[in-house]
Amino acid sequence: MIEPERILLENRVTEKATDLTAHLNQYTFEVFPYANRTQVKQAVEQHFKVEVARVNILNVKPKFRRDRARRGKTGRVSGFKKAVVTLREGHAIEII
Repeated sequence: MIEPERILLENRVTEKATDLTAHLNQYTFEVFPYANRTQVKQAVEQHFKVEVARVNILNVKPKFRRDRARRGKTGRVSGFKKAVVTLREGHAIEII
């Protein structure tokens, strides 16, 4: 079993994630590739001391981009696993 400290890798701060946080009380995290919903829920509850209502998991596929510095050769931006965590009413996470 994976330790709860290793499941949450980083908080994803994008325009869409900020909008979800402000309006729907949902937070977006990059998680360990082999973590499942229950492990993510337990890790968030232990780390931030909040109650989780729902966890949605997405596998973000890698993207191929052209690199101008290497004369147009394609490179790959690696994929990752993303979790969108919905908290119960009255709970919030302070992320600085």
